[in-house]
Amino acid sequence: MIMSNTALLLIDFQNDYYASYPGAKWALSATEAAAANAAALLAEFRKQALPVIHVRHEFPSHDAPFFLPESEGAKIHTRVAPAKGEPVILKHQINSFRDTELKSLLQRLNVEKLVIVGAMSHMCIDAVTRAAVDFGYECHVAHDACATLDLEFNGVVVPAHHVHHAFMAALSFGYCNVDSSENLLSLVR
Repeated sequence: MIMSNTALLLIDFQNDYYASYPGAKWALSATEAAAANAAALLAEFRKQALPVIHVRHEFPSHDAPFFLPESEGAKIHTRVAPAKGEPVILKHQINSFRDTELKSLLQRLNVEKLVIVGAMSHMCIDAVTRAAVDFGYECHVAHDACATLDLEFNGVVVPAHHVHHAFMAALSFGYCNVDSSENLLSLVR
């Protein structure tokens, strides 16, 4: 069943997050695998002529640890690069809605449902999903098309897969449908 009011939202699939990218400033765990799953969703959305929106983060200052202004590291990786005509939202905050045109773009496209993929699971994916639900969008997060990294708190290192699973569990508990890319492909086939 094709859902014409559904858009694919690709968040921060940028070079600095890819361990395989030379000079990556903030490599995440398994970004390449997440991007491969996102690419499958992207191909299907394009095939069905459904809206695709890319979001790219750039810090406003060169003092940032990654995604420096106008740097190669801040560019969207070729694996999921925008096609001609696909909108790219530039953000400077964690939440893709904050100080951007994302909400007005979704309204212009008559989008009611979002399939969300990208990075980082515990930051920008979490923030955009919660904000989108609060704005009334039905959200679906492809857990295997999202990536994060090890975190440390109070002297304890939390492995990336635990960080990722904790945030996916929290989102699925009360905010949205969290499922595999393969299962979410059925939304648009």
